Amino acid sequence: MQRSASAPTRRVRRPEIVRDHGILLSLLVLVLGLSMSTEAFLTSTNLVNLLDQAAVPGLLTCSATLCLVCGLFDLSMSAVLALSAVTSILVTGRFGLLWGACAGILAGALCGLVNGAVVIRARVHSFIGTLALGFVYRGLALILTAGAIVYPQSWQLPRFQLLARPILPMGITPASVLFLLVAAALWLLLAGTTFGRRVYAVGGNAEAARLSGIRVGAVRMAVLVLSSVCAALAGLVLASRGGSAQADMGSLLELTAIAAAVVGGTSVLGGQGALWRGLVGIAILTLIGNGFNLLGFDTTYQQVLEGFLILGAVSVDQALRRRD
Repeated sequence: MQRSASAPTRRVRRPEIVRDHGILLSLLVLVLGLSMSTEAFLTSTNLVNLLDQAAVPGLLTCSATLCLVCGLFDLSMSAVLALSAVTSILVTGRFGLLWGACAGILAGALCGLVNGAVVIRARVHSFIGTLALGFVYRGLALILTAGAIVYPQSWQLPRFQLLARPILPMGITPASVLFLLVAAALWLLLAGTTFGRRVYAVGGNAEAARLSGIRVGAVRMAVLVLSSVCAALAGLVLASRGGSAQADMGSLLELTAIAAAVVGGTSVLGGQGALWRGLVGIAILTLIGNGFNLLGFDTTYQQVLEGFLILGAVSVDQALRRRD
C-alpha cells in the first residue's frame, strides 16, 4: 500500500484505509452501475475512448498530485499547456516536427523554472504566484499568435497529428500510451525513491524537513518543473488532436486536475496523497462524463455532481485529519 504520511511508518493507519477503500469502492460502484445501465459502456470502442479522453486531464492530474503532496498549488498549468502548444506549432512550421516537440517541452520546463523562482526566491505563495504567472503565460501565447489560431504547414499536419491517431492495437492512440508512461514514471518516482520521500516530508512539514537536512527549495523547484513539463506534454497532445493551437486552449483544465486529485484522496494541505489516487480521481470524473453521454442526461447536472464530489472529498479529508 502506498504510504502517504509525511513521515515513513510501517503501521497502516485507519484514515489511510478509509481513503483507499472509499475511492476504490466508489470507482467500482460507478463501473458496475454504468455496466448495468448501458450495453455500450463495456465495449472496446468506449473503453479505448475513455482512456483517450483521460489523457490530457490525466497528465495535468499527475502535475496537480505532485504539487499538492509537496504542499504547493500550480494554477498556471493550463496556461503552460497553451504556451507550449503554441510554441511547438510555431517552431514546427519553421524547423520541423522534432524540433517543435522539443521546443514545446522546453517552454514548459522554463515556465516551471520561473514558477519556482517566484515561489521560492520571491517567497510568493504558490497559489498567488502561479495564478499570476498563468496570466503572463497566456498573454505571451496571445502575443505569439496575434490572437489567431496557428497551424503547422499543411504537409506537416499528418505527422503532427500522429499522437491523436488510433494507430496502435485496439485503436489505442499514442497519446494514451504517453499518458500511461508518464503516470507510471511519476508513480514510481513518488512512491519508491528518496526524492519522493522528500516530497512527502516537505509537504507535511517544510520546517521539519529543512531541519532534517532536506533542501526544501530544490525539492519544490523540481516539483514545479515536473508539473510544467506534464502540462507541456498535455499541450502537445491537445494540439495534435486539433491540428492547431491558440492562446485560450485548455482554459480551466487545472481546476479539473486539482479536483481529480482531491476526489482521489490527495490532501490539499500537503504531505498526504498518492499518484494512483489522482488516477482513480480522474477515472471517476471521466466515467461520470461518459455516463452522462451514454445515458443521455443533461450535462448541466454533471457539474453539480462533480461539485458535490469535490466538496465531499475535502470534507472527508478534514474529518480524517482531525481523527488522526
